[in-house]
Amino acid sequence: MNFSLARIYAVLVKEFLQMRRDRVTLGMIVGVPLMQLFLFGFAINFNPKALPTAIAIDDPGIFARSVTAALRNSSYFDVVATTNSPSGARRLLQEGKVLFVVEIPVNFTRDIVRGAQPDLLVEADATDPAAGGFAMAALNGIATSALRDDLTGPLAARAQGPPPFNLVSHLLYNPESNTRYSIIPGLLAVILTMTMVLMTCLALTRERERGTYENLLAMPATPVEIMIGKIAPNVTIGAIQSAIILVVAKYVFAVPMIGSLPLLAAALTIYIIANLAVGYTFSTLAENQLQAMQMTMFFLLPAILLSGFAFPFAGMPRWAQYIGEILPATHFLRIVRGILLKDNGASEIWPDVWPLLLFTFAAAGLALARFRRTLD
Repeated sequence: MNFSLARIYAVLVKEFLQMRRDRVTLGMIVGVPLMQLFLFGFAINFNPKALPTAIAIDDPGIFARSVTAALRNSSYFDVVATTNSPSGARRLLQEGKVLFVVEIPVNFTRDIVRGAQPDLLVEADATDPAAGGFAMAALNGIATSALRDDLTGPLAARAQGPPPFNLVSHLLYNPESNTRYSIIPGLLAVILTMTMVLMTCLALTRERERGTYENLLAMPATPVEIMIGKIAPNVTIGAIQSAIILVVAKYVFAVPMIGSLPLLAAALTIYIIANLAVGYTFSTLAENQLQAMQMTMFFLLPAILLSGFAFPFAGMPRWAQYIGEILPATHFLRIVRGILLKDNGASEIWPDVWPLLLFTFAAAGLALARFRRTLD
């Protein structure tokens, strides 16, 4: 058979027509690059600012007020709480509501006036070492410049010398700033997202492509029973994956596990079911397996980039944080790091557990609403 440009043209026209009809694929072709551009261009920030901070003031003197005002005016710190209870401020740090606690000790003003160098204590949540590195480096200069206008008269000579205080920093929960302690627990969230969504996103599309969907519909089972039957076996697979990751994290990477493993197992179960519900929802929306896998990638990208796994969550703009708060990976990252590194209990993780539960029911409800009882 001779080479024919006409036949090539016919095949090209056929392919373009097929691509035009496949609106999901066309959407992914345009949507994935745009998502990456916007996320990396606007949402990702390696120098996070406006980090939530609590100030514990034991000496409400003029110097304490100046330090507090300087921190409020700094772009690095967002003072969300001011208290005279250091234990209360540390409680906020334990619960993950703040990343820094600045404690101004008793007799801070008196010691500076007398020429002593009192300690200015800074405690930082180091479960994500990348989040506060630049802020910690800037803190000494911010506090020193804040006191210059107050060091007048007999104290004027001290304004030009070394800082009139000692900045004492404590990195809590990860004192060596070991990035493995942050990355390995985060990988548990990312790996489960990728595998759980992928396994169930093919649950119904595979049935349709193999011609067995009619047999599924002929079974005396309700949509809820079909969904549970499709999801339940994968919960066991997710549990096995989680156990393998945690064992490797403990005995290969020496990740500390100081919290309750049964509590972590309960949170893991909820997280696994949430991701399986997402995958099952995709399987009800997709026409074929290719579309289902494309939807999985579209969900996985934000889960990695906006959850706080790859980049500091607090450094993202507000709109990106709002999107991140919808994703189950964001909440599970806080849960797993909190339990393993902080010894968080049920009360500390509950603010991130209920969004997981809400997301699970919402995804399951959407899947049931989209479940088709006919072949067309």
